[in-house]
Amino acid sequence: MHATTESSRYLRSVGAVIAGALVGILLSVGTDALLQAVGVLPRVGQPATSPILLLATAYRTLYGVVGSYITARSAPNRPMTHAMVLGFMGLAANLAGTIATWNKGLGPHWYPITLIVLALPTAWVGAKIRIAQLSKATATV
Repeated sequence: MHATTESSRYLRSVGAVIAGALVGILLSVGTDALLQAVGVLPRVGQPATSPILLLATAYRTLYGVVGSYITARSAPNRPMTHAMVLGFMGLAANLAGTIATWNKGLGPHWYPITLIVLALPTAWVGAKIRIAQLSKATATV
């Protein structure tokens, strides 16, 4: 019985991280596609300007918080740990993307560096929002 409980908790942990990642990715890709369709963002592979990348940084940061919140909310325990796992995954993905595109001339270098720097803070904020909700719910009981 104990092994079943442990494996169930493990699956819920993995599912929580995947759910948060999918939310962040789908929101980002969807917003990118919408903004490309209306001509705000350049097509894939074309250089972007700083004002456009500032907009992209803002919504990707928001989506990072939302995805981390979903992870923390879905986690069977330790919401901060789960959200930070997602944050480290985002950091690794952003680092890989930065390395892969560094000399491609797609825009100013501040943008990918900013995404790397913000990966962990956004994960922390998403988890803190969930933890604050839990604390508030516990205080009112």
